[in-house]
Amino acid sequence: MNTHSTDSNPDHIAFIGGGNMASAIIGGLLKRGLPARQILVVEPFAEQRARLVQQFQVAVSEQPDAALKSANLVVWAVKPQTFREAAAQTRAHTPSALHLSVAAGIRSSSIAGWLGSERVVRAMPNTPALVGKGMTALFARPAVTPADRLAVAQVIETTGDYLWLDQEEQLDAVTALSGSGPAYVFYFIEAMIEAGTGMGLSREHAHQLAIKTFTGASELAQSSDEAPEILRARVTSKGGTTYAALTSMEQSGVKQQFISAMQAARQRASELGDEFGAA
Repeated sequence: MNTHSTDSNPDHIAFIGGGNMASAIIGGLLKRGLPARQILVVEPFAEQRARLVQQFQVAVSEQPDAALKSANLVVWAVKPQTFREAAAQTRAHTPSALHLSVAAGIRSSSIAGWLGSERVVRAMPNTPALVGKGMTALFARPAVTPADRLAVAQVIETTGDYLWLDQEEQLDAVTALSGSGPAYVFYFIEAMIEAGTGMGLSREHAHQLAIKTFTGASELAQSSDEAPEILRARVTSKGGTTYAALTSMEQSGVKQQFISAMQAARQRASELGDEFGAA
C-alpha cells in the first residue's frame, strides 16, 4: 500500500475496538507496508491493548482522544450494543474522517446520525479474514465518494475478497450467509469428526480427513464452471455410498433445516439494528 496522503489512500487509520476483526485488518495492513506508527487503536481493555502492542507495535489508547484527529479513516470494530456510546465519545475527534463499520446489524443511518457524518461504509466480513481468506460485503452511503470506496477497498482487500452491494438491507442476508457461515462449516466439520471417531477412526485422522475434504471441495467448486448441484451429482452414483448418505439427509430435511437456520440468522441481524440502532 502506498502511504502518501491522498483522498483515496488513508495514511492514518484508527480502530475503535481491537478484537479479532480489527487484528485481522491491522495484520493485513502491516503486511501491505503501512507503517505501524500510522495506526491507532482505541481499546478499553488493558490486556487487549498489551496484546496489540506486543503483536503489532501500534499505538493504543484506552479511550478516544485528540490523537484521533490525524485519522482519515476510522474503522469501527465494536460490539453492536456498545457502538452508540463509543460513537458519542469519538464524534468530536473525527469531524472529517471516513468511517468504516464492521459491527453486525447497526445500520448506516444510525452510524451517520451518531457521528454527524454521511461518509459511512458498512462492511460484513467473516473470520477467515484472520488468515487472509475473508469474504466481505460492503455498502456505501450516497455521500461516500469513489475515492472513499477505493480507500475502503484497499483496507478490506488485505483480508481477502470483497463485493459491493447496492442495497443495505442485503447485508442482513450476507450476515446470515457468509458472516455467520464459517460457524456452519465448523459445525459440519465437528459432525464429520464425531461420525468418523464413532466409526473407528482416530480423532486426529478424522480431523484431517474432514478439514481436507472441506478445503478440497471448496477449491474444486471455485475452480469449476459447473454449479454445485452438478458437482454433487458427479460424486453420487445411484445406490452407492454417497447416495445413501444424501438420501438420509433428504429424508431428515437437513437442507430445509439449514435454510431455516440461515433465515433465523438474517432475522437476528435485522433485530440487532432495531435493538441497538437509532436514526
